[in-house]
Formats: sequence, structure tokens, C-alpha cells
Amino acid sequence: MSDREFMEIALEEARIAAGEGEIPVGAVVVCDGNIIARAHNRRHASGNPLDHAEIIALRDAAEALGGWRLEGCSVYVTLEPCPMCAGALVQARVANLIFGARDMRLGAAGSKYNLVSDETTHHRLKVTDCIMEQECGDMLREFFRKRRA
Repeated sequence: MSDREFMEIALEEARIAAGEGEIPVGAVVVCDGNIIARAHNRRHASGNPLDHAEIIALRDAAEALGGWRLEGCSVYVTLEPCPMCAGALVQARVANLIFGARDMRLGAAGSKYNLVSDETTHHRLKVTDCIMEQECGDMLREFFRKRRA
């Protein structure tokens, strides 16, 4: 499957989140061409501030693989990870990060901060940005437009 096809699946997760009243962010973890985890934001439903799509997907991927090292895995996410999620991606030793929309306020993969490629860290990810950026951004803009109305 292509980056676009995996991002489409992440967008499906984001749509589920929006339907549940969550900020529409979806994530997919891929290893050896296979999806091993997929998730969406669940902070409101769980009451847990850590339940971002990326964190849930990383946890589920580690469980599926039987260990916390996700070397060789790629993470697709509809919105550029925040500092917490970017740190988790580094800690999990994820190889590749592919994201849709940039987050100019909190993005930690190059927009505001660059935790995933910082030369001072023990692990750096290869980053591909702006895959389906318009679709990912439109979903977020529409969600917040409706929320403000």
C-alpha cells in the first residue's frame, strides 16, 4: 500500500473520533507493510489526557509485537504530533513518521518544535509531511468550526 492509502485509513480513524466528539486525529502503525495498530483520539471518552491517537496506536503496536521497540515501523497520523506524542515516537524507536496537516502551534515534527529529528536525541525518525494535507486539515477545520457554532 502507498502512503496515501495508509493515510486514508488514518483519516477513517479521525472520522470515528469526530463522530465521538473527539478532536479528529487518527493514527496507523505499519510494520513490514502490514497495519499492526490503528487508533483515534479518546481523551474525552477515557478521561485520560494521554489518550492521543499516536499514544494509543503505539501501545497497541507494542502489544501486538510483544515489545516496546518499534524499530522498522512507520506511523501515519493525520495531524503533526504534539511534543508528548513526538517524544513517544522517539522512545519507541519508530523508523518513519508520515503526517498530514501541520500544527503550527504545537507541532513537534518540524513546525513549532523538532523533537523527532533533533540531533541531540538518541534516535531520529525519517519524516514525510503533508500527505493528504488538505483533507486532514479540512477535517480539523470543520470540526472546530462546528464546535464554535
